[in-house]
Amino acid sequence: MAESIEQLVASLPGLEEPFDVLQALKMAALALPLSTLKERAPEIPLGAIFSQLNVNDREQVALCVAILERLLQALEPVHVARNYKEELQRALYHPEDSVKLLTIAQVGRIVESSEAITEILNNLDLLRQIILCIGGDKISVAKEAITCLSKISQTTSGLDILFRSNLLKDLKDVMAISDIVRYRVYELVVGIASMSAESLNYCVNSDLVPQLLQELTGHDILVRVTCAEMITSLASTLHGRQYLLQQGVIDKISNMIVGADSDPFSGFYLPGLVKFFGNLAVMDSPQQICEHYPAFLEKVFSMAEGHETTMIGVAVDTLGVLGSNLEGKQVLHKTGSRFQNVFKRLGHHAKNAHNDLRVRCLDAVSSLMFLPVEDHTEDLLAMTESWFVALSDQPINLFRSIVSQPFPELHCGALKVFTATANQPWAQKQMIGSPGFIEYIVDRTVDPDKESKDAKFELVKALVNSPTIAEIFGNQHYLRLRGYLRDGPYYVKAISTVAVEGAE
Repeated sequence: MAESIEQLVASLPGLEEPFDVLQALKMAALALPLSTLKERAPEIPLGAIFSQLNVNDREQVALCVAILERLLQALEPVHVARNYKEELQRALYHPEDSVKLLTIAQVGRIVESSEAITEILNNLDLLRQIILCIGGDKISVAKEAITCLSKISQTTSGLDILFRSNLLKDLKDVMAISDIVRYRVYELVVGIASMSAESLNYCVNSDLVPQLLQELTGHDILVRVTCAEMITSLASTLHGRQYLLQQGVIDKISNMIVGADSDPFSGFYLPGLVKFFGNLAVMDSPQQICEHYPAFLEKVFSMAEGHETTMIGVAVDTLGVLGSNLEGKQVLHKTGSRFQNVFKRLGHHAKNAHNDLRVRCLDAVSSLMFLPVEDHTEDLLAMTESWFVALSDQPINLFRSIVSQPFPELHCGALKVFTATANQPWAQKQMIGSPGFIEYIVDRTVDPDKESKDAKFELVKALVNSPTIAEIFGNQHYLRLRGYLRDGPYYVKAISTVAVEGAE
């Protein structure tokens, strides 16, 4: 079979109608195990296949791409770099996007090899062409180019080539094509800047990061939205947060939140700013962020209490993130009745809103209500109980009614709330005091799909693992739950049947 591939490739030059040969070649390449191809591929002259790309025939080009994908995959990156550098460079000029995607993916493979990367870094023309692909019409090609350039930037030599050579001018020239392409370059730069403090310095010194920060406070609303999202990515790293703090960006964002009430267009960019602060608080310190930037928490509360569905959703998500750790819960609790009122709104939306917002509310409530056993002090348990009571007149019945609804995402969301509170004694007392609750938990017929069975199993596991469950639920119920846990989430009770002689 290997010889037949070599014979087929050898027969390609000079053929006027190579389609049938290429078809046979594709079938032969796919039929061989990859391990066999790896042994034979270095002997196959792929240049002959690359040359068949130079036609105005999409079907033939697609065949060549499929063959090259298979055979190049079997070659070591360093072999591809040293033997097919010119073919790869020419392929980047090809009008078909599939050829560009194949080529950029191969360059991405090469730059991941320490042995082969130099072959690419020394080829500025090839790198320039990849940069130009960011400005193309096809988003898939642009994304592949961004991924490839990000890989190149994982080494100091790659950073030097990209930001300290004429390629930097090429990047800036590409940015001028359109707003969309400019955002793509920012996406690349923020991704690189997030890798390390060293890579951030390269991006700052290139003026691309400062340019991005300037656009955050510019006149174009849509640009503000995009910049807020990208700056949030940069703030996910410690070195990124320190840089943003030094540049006064966090103060600027706080001021934008303060001024949002007087800006009729703030609804476009405000969600991004609030998400930024929410993520910042969790990664840094909820207490410090909320104390230094009180406008943030006040805005979250007012959004949650408002009537704009998009804003409510963002506020709900942010509260869930903020309350995911103990310090965040305590910050919220310090606001007293204000947060109690907001929490009551969450209960209202969990019951009455459209399904997407209901699910987000359930996720936020479960995040806020969860309290690890090691944090079970009298004060903290009293805090979570007071929140739960604030949700509704009869919160346990609220979630039981949601659990019984025929929407898997709501069903599982309500089970997650029960799971979040399952280790807290006050919640266990409410559960055992709710008629039929234990029977519902151990009833396997009410969970229609895998996600529901998994969610129920997590609830049972949380209950069984609680040190107070046997005392509060009683030994009989505790043993039923242990039996459920032992049998696993997908257990089906066998039903015995008796055969009757003569029955059909």
